[in-house]
Amino acid sequence: MRFLNITKRYGDNQVFDHFNLEVPPSTILSVVGPSGEGKTTLLQMAAGLLSPDEGFIEKEEGEQGGISYLFQEPRLLPASTVYENVELALRSSYKERNEREERTLHYLDLVGLQESLPLYPHQLSGGMRQRVAIARAFAHQCNLMLLDEPFQSLDIKLKYALVHAFIRLWEENPKTTLFVTHDPKEAILLGDAVCCLGDPKQPLLYQKIHIPRKARNIGDASLLALEADLVETLVRS
Repeated sequence: MRFLNITKRYGDNQVFDHFNLEVPPSTILSVVGPSGEGKTTLLQMAAGLLSPDEGFIEKEEGEQGGISYLFQEPRLLPASTVYENVELALRSSYKERNEREERTLHYLDLVGLQESLPLYPHQLSGGMRQRVAIARAFAHQCNLMLLDEPFQSLDIKLKYALVHAFIRLWEENPKTTLFVTHDPKEAILLGDAVCCLGDPKQPLLYQKIHIPRKARNIGDASLLALEADLVETLVRS
């Protein structure tokens, strides 16, 4: 997916000005930046919910299909069980009941919710509800995944447990992914590359990460250096 010469204004606020950015197929681009600098606008344009004033968004052939959008809040159906919340999202793509059941159970098992299938959202902790949302996002047939700070409101232990659950699912079925976060550590743990917004014309920082996700340790010197660069860029912007 490529954002090519994108321009977007909100009144006098110039968010993007002939801005270019690429997300290579089947990779994760982590996007950080101060509030109001275009992170959500970028996601909405990628989803087709918002059009640029100028420029266009070029998608690979496989990215033209379904989109999974993972929000800060789980947005589960309160009157449906854990199992139903995932299975219902598959009915438009998978006509065979057995196929839907197999896919639903597979992804709920991968996020550790195999014992919680008959429970309702109000019976779950916040972390469990978000795991259901993650399982649903991956179970849905799509080639483009958009994440809008899905781990923001969680305590640090739960946050990183969910980050690793997400990595486990993504490694099994890689999708072109745009991941917006305020947390530099999250950005580094998940992304194949990290981009910092803050200048309408170009990223303030763009850095590829060559360490395999499963081998990343936030105490690694090179990752600590990248985190320091991100924090410094965010503070200066």
